[in-house]
Amino acid sequence: MKLWKVLGIAAFAGVAASGVLVARNQRRRAAYTPDQVRERLHERLSEASRASG
Repeated sequence: MKLWKVLGIAAFAGVAASGVLVARNQRRRAAYTPDQVRERLHERLSEASRASG
């Protein structure tokens, strides 16, 4: 019976940690202006083009 309690607590902790990471990532993305997003996409595209060619 104790094993199920431990597994339940571990699962809850994992879900909570995932939520924290998602929220942090969302805040980081929301901080960019549209121009910054466009600039980063262009940078990544040029890096990918150089790497493949």
